[in-house]
Amino acid sequence: MKNSNQNSNHNSDWSDVFVHLDPQAQPNYLNAIAHSARELSAMFTTVKAPYSGLEPAKLNEKIMAMPIGKTPIAPLAEIITNNVNLIGKNSIIVQHPHCIAHLHTPPLIPALAAETIISALNQSMDSWDQASSATYVEQKMTDWLCELFGYDLVQSATNNGADGVFTSGGTQSNLMGLLLARDRVVEQTSGESVQKDGLPSYAEKLRILCSHTSHFTVQKSASLMGLGERAVVTVATDEFGCLGIDALKATIADLQSQDLMPFCVVGTAGTTDLGAIDDLQAIAAISEQHNMWFHVDGAYGGALILSSHKDRLAGIELADSISTDFHKLFFQPISCGALLIRDNHNFKYLLHHADYLNRETDELPNLVDKSIATTKRFDALKLLMSMQALGTDKFGAMYDHLISLTQDVGALVKATDKFELLAQPQLSTVLFRYNDLITSGDVSTEREEQICMINQRLRLDLLTAGQAVLGETKINGYTCLKLTILNPCLQLHDFESLFTKIADFAELQAYTK
Repeated sequence: MKNSNQNSNHNSDWSDVFVHLDPQAQPNYLNAIAHSARELSAMFTTVKAPYSGLEPAKLNEKIMAMPIGKTPIAPLAEIITNNVNLIGKNSIIVQHPHCIAHLHTPPLIPALAAETIISALNQSMDSWDQASSATYVEQKMTDWLCELFGYDLVQSATNNGADGVFTSGGTQSNLMGLLLARDRVVEQTSGESVQKDGLPSYAEKLRILCSHTSHFTVQKSASLMGLGERAVVTVATDEFGCLGIDALKATIADLQSQDLMPFCVVGTAGTTDLGAIDDLQAIAAISEQHNMWFHVDGAYGGALILSSHKDRLAGIELADSISTDFHKLFFQPISCGALLIRDNHNFKYLLHHADYLNRETDELPNLVDKSIATTKRFDALKLLMSMQALGTDKFGAMYDHLISLTQDVGALVKATDKFELLAQPQLSTVLFRYNDLITSGDVSTEREEQICMINQRLRLDLLTAGQAVLGETKINGYTCLKLTILNPCLQLHDFESLFTKIADFAELQAYTK
């Protein structure tokens, strides 16, 4: 048996690998964080492409060969350097001007500073006794967001006032909004509790409505809620990809005539491909008329609330719930989102008391009461510090720049030989395709299939060669390339060089020869 002195000596060997309260241990933490920042900074200054161009199978081979042993393989500084050199340098570099495929932004420096604080404090956002200050920060930011989107925090005769909770992003927020809608309609219809009793006998009749261009997480949420993807009824869109209001009215009438139960309408503020924003005011009126829950997926376009284009979100304040995503146009590090609800009474559908965690007798707030997650990160601090450091006006100016730049890029595509613009940009996406047969006048099926194949190959080859990271999607059944313009540092000349690069690369590959 070891004596107490031996145990003490053994335990002291661990203090250098934790953020320790001992002042003598602090250099270990400071050196690790500083060395990581230096290595990343040095890496960023050498980046010449959005991807290194290392063949995917070779990258996988190198990562699989990384050693993990029973004892340390090297000093921490060396491990940091090695991982930056292998993993960092062969990552998709979101800061590069030609990394422009997805709703994936370069992160703000104030938010990265906040991440350092978040990771070191390691607060668990389920109960106050694990996250004292953090609980109040999250409540401050959800209150601020509710007011920003036009919700009333004050209790009235019709509701208890608005509230919100931070989530991992749009997928979780959409799931939670639809879950609240499902549980409310069951309670209103038959007095049953889905939380306690499961789905009611008429669950197969429940229907969620959204547009053809809504995010796939509507169907995914229906599946996870036990309703099935077929419970989602997609409504025809207008020429701009927005949910058709007359089509919505007709669809509701048709479903009701079949003795089905449309209980929720999802409006989208910024579809992933077209950037379409539905007529939220009209949808709100229809939802109210039929006592249906109105959820707005604002993961992409909700940020316009800070811009000169905020009128495009008119009616969002009438929604029963709003999902918003801060690792998109709020430029936060992944992950960071929120669900906001107009009447906080509806959070009761998520409430479950655990004797060890959020006891019914607790007087202090426990955020697990209104979340489907138990442990979650202190992400609200990132948004708070970003807003404090930049101010809302600067965010709005960045959005205005991106929307203006997107229009200019669309015009550039029209004016650039061998490219076709397939839809007029509405938010910050540009849908286009490369077509070196553009002057042939041939519109045959064979030609269209060939152009689709060329663009599929072009995207993948540009990616793996490290030349450009472009999106790929379909519009009107045809494959096209997509630019998602979310980096406020970009200017038009970045796109002029991009289109030159794409055309030169396609010519070199001789896809049509």
